[in-house]
Amino acid sequence: MSDTQTKELAKSYEPASIEAKWYPYWEEHGYFAAGKDIGKPSFSIQLPPPNITGILHMGHAFNQTVMDTLTRFHRMDGFNTLWLPGTDHAGIATQIIVERQLEKEGKSIKDLTREQFLERVWEWQKFSGGTILNQMRRMGASLDWNKLYFTMNEKLSKTVTNCFVELYRKGLIYKGTRLVNWDPKLQSSVSDLEVESEEEKGKLWEIRYPAADGSEGIVVATTRPETLFGDQAVAVNPDDDRYKHLVGKMLKLPLTDREIPVIADPYVDKEFGSGAVKITPAHDFNDFEVGKRHNLPELVVLDKTAHMNNNVPEKYRGMDRYEARKAAVKDLEEQGLLVGIKDHVHLVPKVARTGEIVEPMLSEQWYMAMSKPAPEGCKFPGKSLAELGLEAVENNLVNIFPEQWQKVYKEWLNNIQDWCLSRQLWWGHQIPAWYDDKGNVYVATTEAEAQAQAGEGVKLTRDPDVLDTWFSSGLVPFSSLGGITPSDADAEIDFQLYLPSSVLVTGYDILFFWVARMIMLTRFFTGKVPFKDVYIHGLVRDAEGKKMSKSEGNTLDPLDIIQSIGLEDLIVKNTRGLRRPEKAPEIEKKLRRNYPSGIEAHGTDALRFTMAAYATLGRNVNFDIKRASGYRNFCNKLWNATRFVLMNVQDKDCGFTDAEKIYSIPDLWIKGQLQNCIKEVRQAYKDYRLDNAANAIYSFVWNEYCDWYLELAKVQLNSENPAIERATRNTLVTVLETVLRLAHPIIPFITEELWQTVSVIANARKADEETSIMIQEYPKYDASQVNAEADFAMNEVKAMIDAIRNLRGEMKISPSTKVPLAISCKDGTSRARAESLDNYLKVLGKLSEVIYTDDLDKARPVGSAAPVAVVNDFSLMLIVKVDIEAEKARLNKEIARLEGEIAKAKGKLSNERFVTKAPAQVIEQERTRLAGFEASLVSVKEQLAKLP
Repeated sequence: MSDTQTKELAKSYEPASIEAKWYPYWEEHGYFAAGKDIGKPSFSIQLPPPNITGILHMGHAFNQTVMDTLTRFHRMDGFNTLWLPGTDHAGIATQIIVERQLEKEGKSIKDLTREQFLERVWEWQKFSGGTILNQMRRMGASLDWNKLYFTMNEKLSKTVTNCFVELYRKGLIYKGTRLVNWDPKLQSSVSDLEVESEEEKGKLWEIRYPAADGSEGIVVATTRPETLFGDQAVAVNPDDDRYKHLVGKMLKLPLTDREIPVIADPYVDKEFGSGAVKITPAHDFNDFEVGKRHNLPELVVLDKTAHMNNNVPEKYRGMDRYEARKAAVKDLEEQGLLVGIKDHVHLVPKVARTGEIVEPMLSEQWYMAMSKPAPEGCKFPGKSLAELGLEAVENNLVNIFPEQWQKVYKEWLNNIQDWCLSRQLWWGHQIPAWYDDKGNVYVATTEAEAQAQAGEGVKLTRDPDVLDTWFSSGLVPFSSLGGITPSDADAEIDFQLYLPSSVLVTGYDILFFWVARMIMLTRFFTGKVPFKDVYIHGLVRDAEGKKMSKSEGNTLDPLDIIQSIGLEDLIVKNTRGLRRPEKAPEIEKKLRRNYPSGIEAHGTDALRFTMAAYATLGRNVNFDIKRASGYRNFCNKLWNATRFVLMNVQDKDCGFTDAEKIYSIPDLWIKGQLQNCIKEVRQAYKDYRLDNAANAIYSFVWNEYCDWYLELAKVQLNSENPAIERATRNTLVTVLETVLRLAHPIIPFITEELWQTVSVIANARKADEETSIMIQEYPKYDASQVNAEADFAMNEVKAMIDAIRNLRGEMKISPSTKVPLAISCKDGTSRARAESLDNYLKVLGKLSEVIYTDDLDKARPVGSAAPVAVVNDFSLMLIVKVDIEAEKARLNKEIARLEGEIAKAKGKLSNERFVTKAPAQVIEQERTRLAGFEASLVSVKEQLAKLP
């Protein structure tokens, strides 16, 4: 036992003060710093760099809990550990925010030069860039902040430029004209990830395209009549007998003086609409592919602002696309070409950040060739980027968990299209390409290098476009570690130890946009894979499984759960800045219903434990705040258990000397249970099953240690044998200290606070020594401490105590009333087992005495109807005298109640309307209730039959 005085633990668990104290302590002492020992194994994680526009949301809270838990575990387990932080410049999102700021000032981006606008963006970055990082600190994230990067920093930007130039020189980046997702508001192409398809009620217009020879022609169904000016054909399915005779004939294009052919293509669905569709190659992605197959021209009829251009009849020029739609439909109707209008529900693609409907636009952009073989001089000559991505997974260089996502990943790469790299924005990595007056392009790392290529005196203009954010993000596995070839010794060590990283934790929604591209680009430039494992987690949804959205009023802010928020503040927070302000009353109503008192403070540890318990591979998380409340109770339980232990071990002999210790059955049992828990938790980390780790810890701490062992320990602490008391104290404190280390990766704050006190006793540590639980050794499984005999004995005594409690409940005996117990044993051996444990039965079963008999009826008082419970070799009966007539009346009343419940349940289940319309779980619940009532009825009748 340490002779150093330990501090007294506060009476109640207050997470806010604990969290405020320990995170700065960890950071100041450098405990998050990456290991540099070449002789040790390494574990590292790249933080998916959050946008500088972002704030912490439930998805962040979830995946950061997973990452931090894995990092803390490996750090304690002796690994060189690096959790690498960074933030992403988020080109589109950031530019939109700054443009909105300008709008509030009555300005526009057009009022500023590019340099002035970028100045404003950098100001914003300084202001907001650290917000989410500070919120991550609140979540306990143990990132190596000394290595924090930003994707627009000079070093990373240099790597981006060098990689673009090398890919261009290898012939893998080129400029071409194709269809892209175009945002008319942003005036830029956007990636597929920026596009969300929303189901909307629209119209399907049926338009007659007359035949050029004067015959009837074909009726075409379309959702976009305004684009008919760009039509180049009408397509039908080659197997559609209705139109086979028309294939190859010419049709008059309505509202124009052009003629277009009828073509046959299997793309057309015979069952949709009329079975004939207009083909507009310059304004529809599917039509673009059809057009390529049939060598159709590509006529652009909309400009970059989604207004009709000069390629349409003069009447429609300059009209907005929807204004042109109305005008075209009106004119078609007047000319007798509008056959019908039908209601039609369809998916409308919108840019998530602007709300603008995407316009497929034929545009000249920069592209990366995904299927073109790399030339000689590359690390993998003859192999395309797509092949590099496929190989990595097929050859198990990268493992994706859960496995079903491997198939999706492979299918995407096998059908991959060239990647549109350019965006028409000002914020981002400007494309390193310069043009002369003749349009010749010079791609170079610097303007001076481009000038040298063009020749002295040739005037050059830089390409105004910037790179897709995912290009720079795709390089972070090595750009964040010093680039393709690290320039200093420190970076070389990091490159050696931490590339590839151990695991990438991310959602399935960016499997292609980010994960696949990191694999392809990192292999191409470094020859290595970026990470060994990919942990794909689901999305965080509300308790009913609905997507969390401000417009739905079901979003939760992790920090509100941690620190509490009042109802009125919650309403203001969720109704401010809505894209559709009219939804505010509906959202307020939901919030008042779901959180009538606001959200109480749960603390970071409770939220982390909740997220860990939800972390089943690949599944979406239906977050229910009630579970967070449950884990807040768990933290409270751990706190109170520690207070109990400290109260019984501080300043007492805990057996850390050679003094005699006699370990009881419960002592040996709890030590073995702890080892089983350690084994289960370690396997859970290996399998990326944090839910299993959290559940194992919860079950051991709550069910075994607190509910059973602490109660049993009270019996032993009242023993008159010092050796038994000494062993009990030793077990109490050593098991608790191990539990705190075991649970630390998931709940770091409370475990640190408790360990600082407990370890002074358990480890004979000086109370003023500056250290932390997070750098202690993680518990290792020790099979020698698992005791089968103790397990058997404890399972038996637990079953007996449970049986006694059930008997008390069945007989409605008050918890404060102590009664005798009669035990009939199978033989002398079983009696000896019972006698060795009957002290525990007395205390936990609240018995006045234990009587051993070979015949329970001899111990039964006259007129007693006490039920008997059988556990293994033992029959148990509580010796209780009863008023026979009163007991008969009680039992008959209970029989009548149960028969009534049975009749009601049977009535429901025999009702055909109920069985056909009620949800399956409700029907099953009713059947379970019926079975329970019937079993209870049998038991009560048996009790009644035993009465004289």
